[in-house]
Amino acid sequence: MNTIVSQSEWQEALLVFRNSEKEQMRRQDALNAARRRLPWAKIDKRYQFTGADGKAELLDLFQGRKQLIVYNFMFGPDTKSPCDGCSMIVDNMGHLSHLHARDTSLVLVSLSPYERLPAVSERMGWQVPWYSSFGSDFNQDFGATTENGEMFGVSVFIRDEQSIYLTYHTTKRGVEYLGSIFTYLDLTPMGRQEIWEDSPEWVPQSPPYHWWRMHDEY
Repeated sequence: MNTIVSQSEWQEALLVFRNSEKEQMRRQDALNAARRRLPWAKIDKRYQFTGADGKAELLDLFQGRKQLIVYNFMFGPDTKSPCDGCSMIVDNMGHLSHLHARDTSLVLVSLSPYERLPAVSERMGWQVPWYSSFGSDFNQDFGATTENGEMFGVSVFIRDEQSIYLTYHTTKRGVEYLGSIFTYLDLTPMGRQEIWEDSPEWVPQSPPYHWWRMHDEY
């Protein structure tokens, strides 16, 4: 057991800890600000996917929005069942309408042929668009295929009309802390687009809470 103390001693210990916790939060804010200023890499290679509406290219995955977050889900053509850990990650993704309100799309991509994907989504009750990259170099080029096999990860893209740029990528424990709309937005060049954020001048911003809605009211 941990040390047992009086409530007043507990409150004092909590306040000391919370000071450290808030310092960590401010360090995370600074890290997010630095991420928003990372250089971008232009994507000239064309990739083919298959989704609910048939064949698609990377630009189609944006669904007309400016930013795109891709989660590489470990489920290959020779894999009997989807990755348990990836399934937990998707279970924790928030309602996509909140991301859409910030001009951001989120999709899943797997190496498995598309015909294997809808049954899993239906079983799990997932609403996140899921695309197959079967026959494409996408997983290889974006760190989701290694010499040891498949790998999960998150890649972030932004577009300027038809031009697409890679802005960020993370894998392994970098993916674990994700799970809320806010942490996904924090990965993007435009962030939460709230006025308290330290962002590049070109990023549109509004007051906190101003853009928040019930997910069926956007």
